[in-house]
Amino acid sequence: MTSASCSRREFATLLVGSAAAAGLASRASGDTTAEGDKDLDWHDVREWGVEGKGWSDTKRSFDRLPGKAEGVVREPVWDLSRHSAGMRAAFVTDAMDIHVRYALLNERLAMSHMPASGVSGLDLYGQDAQGLDRWVAVVRPEEQRIEAVLAEGLAPGTRRYTLYLPLCNGVEGLEIGVGRGGRFEPVPPRDEKPLLFYGTSILHGACASRPGMAFPAILGRRLRRPVLNLGFSGNGRMEPEVGALLADLDPRLYAIDCLPNMNEETVSERAAPLVRQLRQARPETPILLVEDRSFTNTPFFPARREHHRRSREALRRAFRELTEAGVEHLYYLDGDHLLGLDGEAATDGSHPNDRGMVRYADAYEPVLRRILNQY
Repeated sequence: MTSASCSRREFATLLVGSAAAAGLASRASGDTTAEGDKDLDWHDVREWGVEGKGWSDTKRSFDRLPGKAEGVVREPVWDLSRHSAGMRAAFVTDAMDIHVRYALLNERLAMSHMPASGVSGLDLYGQDAQGLDRWVAVVRPEEQRIEAVLAEGLAPGTRRYTLYLPLCNGVEGLEIGVGRGGRFEPVPPRDEKPLLFYGTSILHGACASRPGMAFPAILGRRLRRPVLNLGFSGNGRMEPEVGALLADLDPRLYAIDCLPNMNEETVSERAAPLVRQLRQARPETPILLVEDRSFTNTPFFPARREHHRRSREALRRAFRELTEAGVEHLYYLDGDHLLGLDGEAATDGSHPNDRGMVRYADAYEPVLRRILNQY
């Protein structure tokens, strides 16, 4: 383990949200030295890397923007880029027990409307006999430094696992532990162009109950493609400084989903310039413009309904002007039905719960498939 990794004496052991883990006794904080540890092989995820990271020249291993972005993008954007949203590590093992230890960047482990399992947890999926990724277990952290039995008593057999990193916290170090001498094969990130999502807290992952339930992660599993999550809570504003960074990358497509953080004026000012900025750098890459969702309680608040109407009309105008000017490979997704119509898909009227995240993915999926089939 490299010097940047956390000492095992600094980790707290806790149980995680898995039926397989039920009944286990936790060790006291710091009591991680002897018997359990000497029976485990620990594997540092940084040695093979995570998928969902657009730049290699980052200040920390699990940052989402490159080091050069510091001082260029606004400070809130930079701070939020330290969150590991959308990153995932893959591996193959025959272990019947899987352990993890990691350190979190921020002491805030949960939010008032989002549990620690989503904000700061690790979320494990396993591949079933049909090749589908199915949920296995999630860490529910109670401290910044964690050592956990992530899954115990797994069915015998060798299978591929995917571990999603925290949505709204940063990760300082991450290791996976399996029984000594057991099979463990790191799976490097796929070498194909990712789907790039740029937007707001909803895209960032609020308020999924766990990292694998953020809608870009759901879409990544459904479409079997790598995903870049560049959601910045409260700060997805189509800014040219961020646009320049997006243009650095060569994704399979750009999905621009910023309207929840904007109004009619800012959409009118920034939408078309952002598209032109990306198009100049990437002439053939599809760009999908996405409207904002309707608050689930909009019928009771006329001002919110008017806000949605005006910002959407501004985006539609930009789309029409761009297409009439000959900008190609440009697509549009209406927002009115992103959360459905029953009012049950958000935690606070704005941020999707797990049902809302699935509905977001349901709305995006046919549009993305249609685009991907054309190119």
